[in-house]
Amino acid sequence: MNTIAADLEGTLTIGETWRGLAAWMQVHGRAGAYQRFFYRHLPGAVAARLGWGDKRAFQDRFMEGAAGLLAGLAQEELKALGEWVVTNELWPKRRLRVLDELQKLQQQGRRLVLCSATFQPVLEAFARRMGEGVVALGTPLEIEGGVFTGRLRGPVRSGVHKVEHLRKLLRGEALFAAYGDSLPDLPMLELAEEPVVVYPENRLRQLAVTRGWRVIE
Repeated sequence: MNTIAADLEGTLTIGETWRGLAAWMQVHGRAGAYQRFFYRHLPGAVAARLGWGDKRAFQDRFMEGAAGLLAGLAQEELKALGEWVVTNELWPKRRLRVLDELQKLQQQGRRLVLCSATFQPVLEAFARRMGEGVVALGTPLEIEGGVFTGRLRGPVRSGVHKVEHLRKLLRGEALFAAYGDSLPDLPMLELAEEPVVVYPENRLRQLAVTRGWRVIE
């Protein structure tokens, strides 16, 4: 059992990819396109925040739509975008306590896998900050002829889709520990020998207490 899995947003950072993307578009002359997209989705965002709908389902639809705003970027441009979002949004808001714990486990020889719905280039950029050998399992983007089509390559990797790809990576190996902050992380947490919930939302906190899982907050 040498592998640890960790969610990204809410778990390793309080930053949000969509905020980083919005800022990147502002800087790179795409603010108008993003604003039109955002306001079209604003009613759904408000409903999800108020608990009137499936928050994760809305977030997945939002991500799928937001990907279209990046259509036409070359692979190197996507890599640069990922670095920009991490540098300006995700890394400055990282949870130092959690990262320190994971780095100690890495030093003990554990393999760290980041599992997130975040776009793959963004997750890879965050993984590079955490050291050599860190694996990134994010939402892949469809590339044709070296250029991003604006479509995802498969479903957003949240919930059961996240675990599906984590299982493929494990190849039958047991998962030593998993770190997550919300109910969509539950399938991943249940897969681990040692589930750890990080600054969890209320429903996950209650579940963790009932099951005797460790809580970091």
